Amino acid sequence: MVAVFNKELLSWYLITLKLKETVEAGLPKSQPSTPTPPPTNEPQQQPSKPLPLLLTQTPWEEDKDNNNNTTNDTTTKPASEWLISIHERLDQARLDEASCPWAKLSIYRVPKSLREGDDKAYVPQLVSIGPYHHAKRRLRDMERHKWRALHHVLRRTSHPIDLYVDTIHSLEDRTRACYESSINMSSHDFVLMLVLDGCFLLELFRGAAGEGFKQLGYSRHDPVFAMRGTMHSVQRDLIMLENQIPLFVLDRLLGLQIGMPDQSGLVARLALRFFDPLMPTDEPLRKSDRTKLQHESTHDAAFDPLSETGLHCLDVFRQSLLRIGPKPEPRPWIKRRWSNTRRVADKRRQQLIHCVTELREAGVKFKRLKTDRFWDVKFNNGVLKIPRLLIHDGTKSLFLNLIAFEQCHMDCSNDITSYVIFMDNLINSEEDVGYLHYCGIIEHWLGNDDEVADLFNRLCQEVVFDINDSYLSGLSDQVNRYYNHRWNTWRASLKHHYFNNPWAIISLIAAIVLLILTFAQTFYSVYGYYWPHS
Repeated sequence: MVAVFNKELLSWYLITLKLKETVEAGLPKSQPSTPTPPPTNEPQQQPSKPLPLLLTQTPWEEDKDNNNNTTNDTTTKPASEWLISIHERLDQARLDEASCPWAKLSIYRVPKSLREGDDKAYVPQLVSIGPYHHAKRRLRDMERHKWRALHHVLRRTSHPIDLYVDTIHSLEDRTRACYESSINMSSHDFVLMLVLDGCFLLELFRGAAGEGFKQLGYSRHDPVFAMRGTMHSVQRDLIMLENQIPLFVLDRLLGLQIGMPDQSGLVARLALRFFDPLMPTDEPLRKSDRTKLQHESTHDAAFDPLSETGLHCLDVFRQSLLRIGPKPEPRPWIKRRWSNTRRVADKRRQQLIHCVTELREAGVKFKRLKTDRFWDVKFNNGVLKIPRLLIHDGTKSLFLNLIAFEQCHMDCSNDITSYVIFMDNLINSEEDVGYLHYCGIIEHWLGNDDEVADLFNRLCQEVVFDINDSYLSGLSDQVNRYYNHRWNTWRASLKHHYFNNPWAIISLIAAIVLLILTFAQTFYSVYGYYWPHS
């Protein structure tokens, strides 16, 4: 046995042996000698050309065939399967294109670009509705209460569970088409989820809208179906975009309970009453609006809760916010400068208006507009009138989900986004919030004014917005023209520096009187010198 002390020498020796084996394996075997045919005058026959390659053959297989002049079935088969899988995917894409399922989309997953700021605002913390957050571990505690709600419904109506399951099963395909991504749930699980979640929502709506949970059979000490502090958290979860089920499913379930299977619109009316505490205004629903929601005699042209236009609860809530809503008015100078065919929003062009501090320096006054329609902003003769906006711990999640819905749904206007961006432009610092609070425009329950300013500055960080479609673009143009007028700035500066308190006014008046007396004394002195009395 030979001991090798040089490892490098051993490595080279092994490599040499391997190369030798490779070369020997690649050499063609010697062919037996054959007698050379005698030369003839006839042309030699050329070898026949290889047959054309199959369509399923790949370029690298062609090179291998040319080199070896043989067909390798073991390599052709995987390549054929690979191309077959491509054709299958193209066929599926063709079917998807023909069916156009996205035309029925109404419940979306919030884009990653929007949820990077605050993922908690889009994810339910207490109860899940629909398939997106179904069966999550931290939300499982509410599942037993959903079964209790279904038990109360069946006991109160004396209906068999088969009636609800079979009815919702007939709506399964239509319901699945409302969700953005494919739902990895079996048919039975999906239908059961819709029945449980739908009956749970209806019990909440009916109990909070006037019937009362006690009349529905729940105890006043019920941990969920009672007007406790947790109800606000439940309301905030149920208004999230990813936590919705289609409104037609709720309409059908409620119709089965009241014996009117084909009714529509009653759920929208109940939902508005349930989500009324989330309204971003301290003004409650006006008496006329409440009467309109309770009776079917009157109808609003802009929003009719009894119509079938609502997609889900978030859509119904948004429509109620914009009842007799604003209409976009593009600014004329933008319309002249940019072509109407330019539909891609420019992220750099989202500044509608200057902040409060700068507008005050230009002489713009701020006043509270007494109305419960928070989006109704007016400007006239240098006075910007804005309705009061109530900000609480659920306002951020509410606005973020409304903005996300407007960003995702193509058949939806951007009115809520326009208002939020308008307020974001107005508010740049806590001083701006403090002055709006002083004017009665902003009322908040947060820690300080700086938190309110930070809230608005973060709401639209990743939002793509087209100012040509903003209903506030015309008003902003008026304010900007007033701001750019120099006389208004000079007048405001004079007022801020010399008329900001009574003592400054008295000092200014005294200075003016003293100046007038000085001029009078000088005049009479000169007059007496040149024209003395006789």
